Amino acid sequence: MKALLALEDGRIFSCRSFTGPGEVGGEVVFNTSMTGYQEIITDPSYRGQMVTMTYPLIGNYGVSREDVESSRIQASALIVREYQDDYSNWRADMSLADYLKASSVMGIDELDTRALTLHLRNKGAMRGIISTEVENPESLVEKAKTLPSMVGCDLASEVSTDKPYRLVNDIPVFIQETLSADLFSARGEKKAVVAFDFGIKFNIIRLLEASGCEVIVVPATTSAEVIKAMNPDGIFLSNGPGDPEPVIYAVETVKALIGFRPIFGICLGHQIMSIALGGKTYKLKFGHRGGNQPVQNIASGKVEITSQNHGFAADMESLSGADVDVSHINLNDRTVEGLRHRVHPVLSVQYHPEASPGPNDAQYLFDEFVSMMENFTA
Repeated sequence: MKALLALEDGRIFSCRSFTGPGEVGGEVVFNTSMTGYQEIITDPSYRGQMVTMTYPLIGNYGVSREDVESSRIQASALIVREYQDDYSNWRADMSLADYLKASSVMGIDELDTRALTLHLRNKGAMRGIISTEVENPESLVEKAKTLPSMVGCDLASEVSTDKPYRLVNDIPVFIQETLSADLFSARGEKKAVVAFDFGIKFNIIRLLEASGCEVIVVPATTSAEVIKAMNPDGIFLSNGPGDPEPVIYAVETVKALIGFRPIFGICLGHQIMSIALGGKTYKLKFGHRGGNQPVQNIASGKVEITSQNHGFAADMESLSGADVDVSHINLNDRTVEGLRHRVHPVLSVQYHPEASPGPNDAQYLFDEFVSMMENFTA
């Protein structure tokens, strides 16, 4: 059925809903990945956002239950040029449309995604409304202007788990006991890792486990005292959505944990670490979202093609007085992509070394984290 996408700056795009009637709003962003739409829409870092896929044909390999990155669809809506309902893939369980409908998430196509992407690149990511119910574009524009801004918005608390858990066959198994050191059953054989859930992707947990770690995922609000009582070998700060600066509770916790054990942070976790070290963050014009971002490792000079999904970045000038070095930079816009502390065992990167979807160039960082834990002395 016919639909409209109205942006807060007044730009209107006609389109078609392939998931039925409805109306939804959110920040409109674009992702340049050619594949991986299922992993993208289930990534908690997309909470509150309507994702535009720049690759024109979406849906042709369906949806597999094995490829989810969280327990639900996180994106507010999916925007594509051409939806393909006739999928072909031996692993597929259902069509993309059916998958979206089951979660009451809107999908639209027959929209000029190239024009939309160019508009967002020129004007920046912005709020928008998709509707099949209102034919008056001006009213939709006004409604888009009333949506919450991503700046100042703590979304990590919305997507974080309420209870600690282990991931077993891609299903969270919740821990009922009080968090303590006794919960790690493989000490000596595996590294005990506590992972803060700011919007963690399942593939992060998978790769930590593949690197020889036993992982317990804890809520974003877990205190430093509880973490210390668990006596882990290392601490992981996950990816997540929204603005890092309002996540004050996590910043204070990380401050208290720096130097206690090795810490590895990615995406939102990297930004939270940057603030905990005394720095600031800022919103990028249209963010980095896709599987083809070139990042240079300053120490080795090597370039990694990386998977990314973020709208905020660390301000290196604000960290100039700290014992922090930039370890990685984005070759497209020279933004900070990684930090290392000169004194404490702290490693953080802005991109996603676990990919899913995307290239695997940066998976070595999980082994580097394990090495930090092996060489750490309290």
